[in-house]
Amino acid sequence: MTNSNLQPAGSYQPAFARAVALLLGNEGGYSCNPADPGGETNFGICKREYPHTDIKSLTPDDAVAIYFRDWWRRYCYSDLPGSIGAKLFGLAVNMGPEHAARCLQRALRACGSPVDEDALVGAGTRAAAAAANQLALMAALRSEAAGYYRLLSANDHEKRGSEFLNGWLNRAYE
Repeated sequence: MTNSNLQPAGSYQPAFARAVALLLGNEGGYSCNPADPGGETNFGICKREYPHTDIKSLTPDDAVAIYFRDWWRRYCYSDLPGSIGAKLFGLAVNMGPEHAARCLQRALRACGSPVDEDALVGAGTRAAAAAANQLALMAALRSEAAGYYRLLSANDHEKRGSEFLNGWLNRAYE
């Protein structure tokens, strides 16, 4: 990755800057755990998703640029209420954007806002999130994420997921 893809450090939206700081704290640095289906990973950026990137040499600034371009902007997390957008961003990086969107849609239904469970954070989902009680929605989103992680671990016949379950649950409930 070249630095030409980087924005100046202070030019990111404040909501993104806070969300990515939390994410980088959760993801940590370089790892190559054979039990991790993402394979070689650095700052949460994995070789499976970025096969042409030198993962080991990735810098924090490179990771932030990738997260801004490929996640924050692409999936419009800034269009959600602040804490919900930040939470969904972190969940999406860990479980995938479609699973994270479904967790949000299920959480919205739990809060009384029926939305289609289409795995997209479209206009209806964004409007429902903006109209929802934010504390109730965050609690429901955390619960849905924890349920997703528990099911993932329980259905993992190779038992790779159980190694990560406690960390996943910590992330779900933060």
